[in-house]
Amino acid sequence: MRATWDVFCNVIDNYGDIGVAWRLARDLARQPDLEVRLWVDDLEAFRRIWPSIDADRAEQSEAGVAVRAWRTPFDDTAAADVVIEAFGCALPETYLRAMSARASAPVWINLEYLTAESWADAHHGLPSPHPSLPLIKHFFFPGYTEATGGLLIESDLAERRRRFLADGVADFWCRLDVAAPEAGELRVSLFAYENAALPAILDAWAGDAAPVSCLVPEGRVVPQLAAWLGAAGLRVGETHQRGALRLRVLPFLSQDDYDRLLWACAVNFVRGEDSCVRAQLAAKPLVWQAYPQTEGAHGQKVAALLARYGEGLDAASSRAIGGLWRHWNGIPEALEVPSCWRAFRLHHETMTRHADAWASRLSGQGRLTEKLLEFVEKRIK
Repeated sequence: MRATWDVFCNVIDNYGDIGVAWRLARDLARQPDLEVRLWVDDLEAFRRIWPSIDADRAEQSEAGVAVRAWRTPFDDTAAADVVIEAFGCALPETYLRAMSARASAPVWINLEYLTAESWADAHHGLPSPHPSLPLIKHFFFPGYTEATGGLLIESDLAERRRRFLADGVADFWCRLDVAAPEAGELRVSLFAYENAALPAILDAWAGDAAPVSCLVPEGRVVPQLAAWLGAAGLRVGETHQRGALRLRVLPFLSQDDYDRLLWACAVNFVRGEDSCVRAQLAAKPLVWQAYPQTEGAHGQKVAALLARYGEGLDAASSRAIGGLWRHWNGIPEALEVPSCWRAFRLHHETMTRHADAWASRLSGQGRLTEKLLEFVEKRIK
C-alpha cells in the first residue's frame, strides 16, 4: 500500500526554506511506495531554484513530486498519512480539520531548522499535542549527531559529485561562459546576505599574491559589489578586475547547478542552511554566514558549527578558519580581515583535506530522509 506524504512550505527567506523543502520532497519521491505532494505559497521563488516550475499553475508534477500552490483560502483536500510542516509554518485550518477527520491521525512532523548546538539532541522527536484537536505534532531536528534527525544527503550524492569532477567540470564552465581556472588561481564562489565585512574581504582578495576569481550568483550581495567597484550596477555576465581579483556575476543558478558550482570551486562562501549543508557535502573549504539575528544571537550557531567542523584540524588551521568565520558573521576578532585571509590561504591545502574527510564523516552519520522514514514507521497506524 502506498503511503501519502504532504510537505508544506511557507517561503519566508527567499530560497532557503523552499530549497530544503524541495530537496526533501524530491528525495522522498525517490523512495518506493511513497506519493509526495509539496504545497508552496510562493511558486515564483520556487521557480528561481527549479526553472521548469510554472508559477501560474495550481497543480503540476516535477521530479515525481505533485507540486501544489498553497493559496488562501485553502481548498478542501484529503489529509495525507504523513504531514510535514517545513520550519514551523502554520497549516491551514481546513487542512487541520481534514487531519482530525481521518479514521487514524496522520503522523504530523515539524521539520525544524538545522543547528549544531547540543540542545537539539534533547529536543529531537518531542511530541506536542494540539490544544483542541486529537492530533500530536512531533519536532524533528536535523543535526550532526546520531541523536538528531541527520542531514539531507541523497544516497547517490557522492557518486554524482565524483562523476562531475571526473568529466563534467569543463562542460560546466563552458555552459556558464566562464573560463577554466588558470594555473595558481584560487576560484571562490560567493553567495551571501548583505555583509559589512565584504569590502574588507574584497580588498584582501584584490591584494592577494596569487590570482583570485570570485563567482557570484545573482542575488542580494550584488549591489554591495557594485558599490565596492564604484559601478552604477552589475549585470549578469559582467567581469571586473581589480588587482589580483577577478569578479564575475553569474545568473541565478538552479538547485542542481548550484551544487555543481560548489563542487567546482576551491572555496565556497555560503549563507543560511541549505547552501551551508551543500557546501559541507561538497568537500571544499567553506566560510558560512548565518542568518543575522538581533543582538548577535546567531553567534552561538556559528560557534557551535565551528566547534564541530573544526574537530581534527591542527591549531593553526583552526585559528585561520575560525577568524575568517567570525569576521564574516560580525563577531569581534583580534586579527584584521587581511590577516585572517592570509592565514586561511596559507592553510588551504590542509583545510581541503579536512573538508573531504568531514564530508565523508557526515555521509556516514545518518541521512535525514532515512531517519524520517524510520520515525514515521514507528508511529503510523
